[in-house]
Amino acid sequence: MMLGVETTGVDQTRALAASVAEVAGPGDIVLLVGELGAGKTAFAQGFAAGLGITEPVTSPTFTLVRTYTGRVRLHHVDVYRLENLQEALDLGLAEMVGEDAVTLVEWGDAVAPVLPRDFLEVRLAYGAGDNEDRRTVALRVVGRRWSARTEALGKALSEWAVA
Repeated sequence: MMLGVETTGVDQTRALAASVAEVAGPGDIVLLVGELGAGKTAFAQGFAAGLGITEPVTSPTFTLVRTYTGRVRLHHVDVYRLENLQEALDLGLAEMVGEDAVTLVEWGDAVAPVLPRDFLEVRLAYGAGDNEDRRTVALRVVGRRWSARTEALGKALSEWAVA
């Protein structure tokens, strides 16, 4: 299943992500996909806020993983600097997913082959038109965990314009 929405600025992207986080729970995987600067970290910040995390959220590009505590723990992973799938395995990514937390992975398409086939993919792209802050956000449900929440996810996205 695929849902597409559009945001017109970074604050809307964060608000959209917070709405998606309301549907998330322990054991979920969210893969963030998109070009450099497309809004993956902004989405992660909003998602964390939606989980009740109040501390600043930054991309863990150099540390690879940051863990935050909210209503549900969040593992924020950035695999941009990994050179191959073995490094993702060495990082313990597969084990991290099994913990009692949501795992959000920036550049997640690069490591999808070593993850369970049960995740929400969030693909961010630059939108069309004159507004350089416009983004299209396509959400793709893979597997049973998120499929069981498709209706709730659709309701969480209902206030956003369809892309």
